[in-house]
Order: sequence, then structure tokens, then C-alpha cells
Amino acid sequence: MSLTTLLTREPVVNKNRAITANRLIAHGPNIASVVEALSAQAAVWPTHHPVFVSLGRLVPTPEIMEWAIPGNVAIEIPVQTLAHPHTQALMARLRDAGIGMCLTWFQPEVALPAGHDWRFVLIDARRHPAPTGSPGLSLAWGLADIGAFRQAVAAGYDGASGWFFLHGNAPAKSLTPGHAQIVRLLNLVRNNGDIREIEGVLKQDVALSFKLLRYINSAGFGLMVEIQSFRHAVSILGYDALNKWLSLLLVTASRDPSAPALMQTAIARGRFMEEIGGGFFDAVERDNLFITGAFSLLHTLLGTSIQTLLEEMNLPPRVSEALLYGQGDFAPFLHLAQCCESFDPKALQAAVDQLHLSCEQVNRAQLVGLGFADSLHG
Repeated sequence: MSLTTLLTREPVVNKNRAITANRLIAHGPNIASVVEALSAQAAVWPTHHPVFVSLGRLVPTPEIMEWAIPGNVAIEIPVQTLAHPHTQALMARLRDAGIGMCLTWFQPEVALPAGHDWRFVLIDARRHPAPTGSPGLSLAWGLADIGAFRQAVAAGYDGASGWFFLHGNAPAKSLTPGHAQIVRLLNLVRNNGDIREIEGVLKQDVALSFKLLRYINSAGFGLMVEIQSFRHAVSILGYDALNKWLSLLLVTASRDPSAPALMQTAIARGRFMEEIGGGFFDAVERDNLFITGAFSLLHTLLGTSIQTLLEEMNLPPRVSEALLYGQGDFAPFLHLAQCCESFDPKALQAAVDQLHLSCEQVNRAQLVGLGFADSLHG
């Protein structure tokens, strides 16, 4: 069977907008295809948070047990399928195997079967503004923006699932001094500035230096030796390779309450684009793909316009064209990354086909990106 299942994703956050889980939605023609697609990702399965797995529009059946289900997975059971004999058989097997279940599309009037533990309950907050009668931790879904999230929490929800935090943020303003300092650092490195001048900037912010070295020494770099200083990093890696890691400093500089989810999204986009671009670009351009994805939410993270940010930074034309106009060589990769964050499998499939990629390549790159983002901010 050729892989025909595509995965999309969304984060799950608590009342404080900290990420507590990741939700993967499998868009496949049948359970067998979903099992094959999920099994193919065993080597890159994200492990830093629980993962809710939705079977999309499919009825959950015992066939999903043919997947070697990772220990951090909870299988979603839609309330509409509770009376289906195949779903009932699956629920019994999941319970006996100690595999978690998440009840989705909960409705207060539906009678729930006895003997099952629902730790998380996904509720369409557009239809149910308050989580009345929820048998577990209630997660709002379908929220339009941050304002709707605040209302949901005030009404009693324990958290939410979705991309609401991308909308309803504060209006644009100028860069803060801390952000401007990182932009200055980025420009120095991109222009192969004097190491002593760059070290001087880093010494002004000890926390910045610490975070930079932490990123460089993370599993994402895979170095055999621990980097002790910026000068050491330049001698081992060179300036080009440091651009990506300095970009992470800017992406993770925000102290906004929505920042953790925004940071995860931005970094996952960047790593996804870098991974999927492996067959299209050389190493330097793949780093620029990463920067394009990571910077695609920079205006939201830092509360300023993307035009203002790009005027401050000396970025390659391919990066600027994709971010400002949605054009150029990098634009289809950014569009693909954004499609992975939607519930529109047709749009995602079209973006996949445009780049002549396979479903397996896209699923793998998505989980690689998610795992990388979580490893930095787990």
C-alpha cells in the first residue's frame, strides 16, 4: 500500500498558554493507511509532550491497535462514535492495554459508557461556551483568537487546542532594546563582523550568551565536542552555520504570555522547511529556509510589522521575498508548512503535489520539526 495519509497538527495549551500536548490529525482513506503512515514515523516520533492522535473523519476501530502505539499517545474517541460496536471494542482494548483516550466533540446530553477514564475532553466552544458536565480536563476548540481563549478560560475551560494564539495579538510597535540588540548581533554575524565586536555585544547580556551556547550544544547540532564560547563556535562552525542559531535567539526573545506556543510554531515551521528542503537546496540555503520559517511569525512574537523587521535586518532576497510577498523559491515551502497547520487536507495535498513530495516525506519532516521545537522549549 502506498502511503496516502497526511498529518496536520495543532498545539494544546493550558490556562497560562503553556504547551501541554500536541495534537496530530491523520487524514487518511482508511485505518490501515493511517496505521501505515504512523508506523513509518516511529524513529522521529515526538516524545517531549503527550500526543493526541485524531483519526479525522474515520470511525475508530480495533485496527488502530496494529500500530505499535507510543507510550505518550492518547487516541481520540469522538462522542458520535461511542455507540459504534467497533469503537466500543477498541475502547476496551485501549483500556486493557493502558493506552490513554481523549474524548472529543463532547456534548453534555450524550450518555457516556461506564468504566472509561477521560483525562482530556475536547469541546467545540462555539457550540458550548462553558464546559458543562465535562468528565475530564476540558479543552476548548474552535476559538477564533486570544480574546475568545480568555472568555473560554473565564467560563471554566482548562485549556484549548488550536491556532487561536496566532490571531488577536497586540498592534504593531517598534522593537524593544533587547530585540534590537539581537538584530544587531544577527547583522554582525551575517556580515562576517569582527569576533571581538560580536563578543562585546554578547557580554552585555549574559542570559543571551547562555541561551546561544545552549542551542548550539543541543541535539539539533549533533556536535561531538561541547562549544565553550562564541569564538569557539566560530572556529568550529563558521559564520554561516551560526545564522540559524542566532535567529533562534530572536524568535525566543518574547515574554508575551502566548510566546511559548508561538515559539514552538515558528521553530517547528523553520525546522520543517529545512528538512523538507534537503532535496532542493544546499546547506547554506537550507539554513535560510529555517530562518524563513522561524521568522514567519516574528511580527506576531515581537509585536511589530514584518516590513519594519526586515528593514532592520540584512536578510537574503529569497527570505525577504517569501516573508513579505509570498513569492520566490522559498514561498512554496513556507506555504506547505502553513498548510500542515490547517484542517484542510485538500489544500495540504495540493501543496505537497506542487513540490512533487510524498506524503511520507511531509509527515516525517513535520514530526522532525515538532520534536526539534519541543526539545528546545519542552
